[in-house]
Amino acid sequence: MKNILIALLTTFTLHAFASESDSTNKVYFSGGANGGILSFASVRQGGESVQAVPRYTLFFNVGTNLNIDASPFVGFFSGVNLSNVGMITRYDNDVKLKQRVYAVGVPLGIKFGKLDNAFGYGGVEAAFALNYKEKLFIDGDKVDKFNEWFSNRSTQVMPSVFVGFQKKGGFGVKAQYYLSNFLNPDFQQNGVKPYQGIESRIFFVTVSYSFDNIRFLH
Repeated sequence: MKNILIALLTTFTLHAFASESDSTNKVYFSGGANGGILSFASVRQGGESVQAVPRYTLFFNVGTNLNIDASPFVGFFSGVNLSNVGMITRYDNDVKLKQRVYAVGVPLGIKFGKLDNAFGYGGVEAAFALNYKEKLFIDGDKVDKFNEWFSNRSTQVMPSVFVGFQKKGGFGVKAQYYLSNFLNPDFQQNGVKPYQGIESRIFFVTVSYSFDNIRFLH
């Protein structure tokens, strides 16, 4: 009899917990924007370190996520975002090169904490480069500038990992590290490979703003 009561109590408890979890399941969209991205680069050419200057940009860094909250404390998300990512390098103090891409990223992440208030999160992202821009400065004067759509100059698929902290409907902070070279060392133009032998990795931190949930699916 005692065993039966324990079994019934356990079953009731599990059922109640499952019902509570089901009632808190939410699927919804949320939007947001990065207030600015501060990028740092690790660059080596021919095995030698190249001076990289921190790069700050405000535009354009926006996105939207599809959220699945499995409970009040754990959730998952994916979505699409547009990011302005790049680096600034100096050569012999007289030559400065600015290189950036606009990339569309698809993140896949997990969030944990009190989801209706503040939470941490982490995940992976695959970004696809759309537009590449390069500017060349010599002695402070801009001597060349160009941009290319769907260029092979940068790595076209840029995988990364990220972690962050977010206040729901407010400000947060995120750090992101790209696992692949920013520049494509195999790019070739007129028989020349301008980025051959260059290893370039980008890391950035950003202060973000998350808008309130804009649409509940259930």
